[in-house]
Amino acid sequence: MHWRLRRAGAADADALAMVAAASFLETFAGVLAGPDIIRHCAANSAPAKFATWANDPASVVTLVEHPDGAAPVGYTVLTSPDLPIPLGPGDIELRRIYALSITRGTGLGAALMARAITDARALGMTRMLLGVLGRNHRARAFYERQSFTLVGERRFLVGETWYDDVVYGRDLR
Repeated sequence: MHWRLRRAGAADADALAMVAAASFLETFAGVLAGPDIIRHCAANSAPAKFATWANDPASVVTLVEHPDGAAPVGYTVLTSPDLPIPLGPGDIELRRIYALSITRGTGLGAALMARAITDARALGMTRMLLGVLGRNHRARAFYERQSFTLVGERRFLVGETWYDDVVYGRDLR
């Protein structure tokens, strides 16, 4: 499958918000409480949030479109880090990397990560950071295959419930 990965702009905010909420629900249904998922998506996957990231010169938002009809099926957000670890001037956070299950097994995850790394390097960044639910073993295995290593921990609020996350880092030099 030849997914279309492209830099997203503010005009893509509605599509990004849709795939963000759908992929978060699909990923965490049965793992997190339903009301917490709904509250989290309403607060963190609103079109205005994506428009702000897309307009920020220190951020890069990538949208993945299905080759048949251009429906949004995945995305990434690279932006300034908001993590409880010591940060350096060359740090960037991969705040979001999600794709719908229709894309599983197609290599899209690796393609999204490669694109994010390329974009981070183009911004002059030297370390990529990301946070992930500590018990999300599938995602953690993916990040470890992508040469990320543990660099810290954090508590992360979803809706009204706190969760234990781990923070990964990868040198980009």
